[in-house]
Amino acid sequence: MYCILWFYFIFFNCIELDIEFFSMKTDCSIFVYGSTSKKRPDNLVIGRTYDHHIYDLIEVGVENFKRMDSFTYDKKLAPQAGSKPFIVFSGEAFESVDELKHLKEVLLELLRGEVVDNLNLAGLGRVYVCTAISSNRVFLTHCAMRLKKSGTIVPRIELVEIGPSMDFVVRRHRLPNESLRKEAMKTAKDKLHKKIKNVSKDALQGKLGKIYVPDQKVGEMPLPNKAKGVKRERREAKVKNSNNERASKKQKEDS
Repeated sequence: MYCILWFYFIFFNCIELDIEFFSMKTDCSIFVYGSTSKKRPDNLVIGRTYDHHIYDLIEVGVENFKRMDSFTYDKKLAPQAGSKPFIVFSGEAFESVDELKHLKEVLLELLRGEVVDNLNLAGLGRVYVCTAISSNRVFLTHCAMRLKKSGTIVPRIELVEIGPSMDFVVRRHRLPNESLRKEAMKTAKDKLHKKIKNVSKDALQGKLGKIYVPDQKVGEMPLPNKAKGVKRERREAKVKNSNNERASKKQKEDS
């Protein structure tokens, strides 16, 4: 018994160190490890990492597995690559049983894909349905959405099973340490922005500001290069007066 426990300890720590090594190399935060043995056939281990260290693990057995090619459906309903899925969890056990609570968190992070801020409804074409059958068994299936007319703006949605489907039997799970959980759940505190006077934000124009401009009294302001301007005006005035005098002399001589 002592030898078995010692072998299990060495094996588990070696596997954990390998996973952390590959997590650091590939910058991966979640992994799925599949194996089968006489004691635990068709076994899946789903785990998450934080800061390239094992955060939590859950082990499930796969039963009643059906492949995608065993389902018959219109190929036009097949979801496109990159589409975002709906994820449905049905059953009170997901809120009351600790193992299923843990499985729900892991499946949600595994199946949701990339986190986005905005989503186009046209890109939603499939649904993952997770049904809690008992305290340790979950039925998982993959369905496509068929939109039909309903007489209103909102179409009627029908689910078409496209596979794969399987039963997950929870075998073992390991929750994160309390200290690691607290560290992973930390969020940056929002800094209090000081209110700036006469500054506002608009959704279309962006940042707007008001500037106070006092009365400048333009008439009393000294103009640059005033002497040059005055000399030029005097020259123009002299030329104009001389032209007027010449015109008046000609008129007198003609008369």
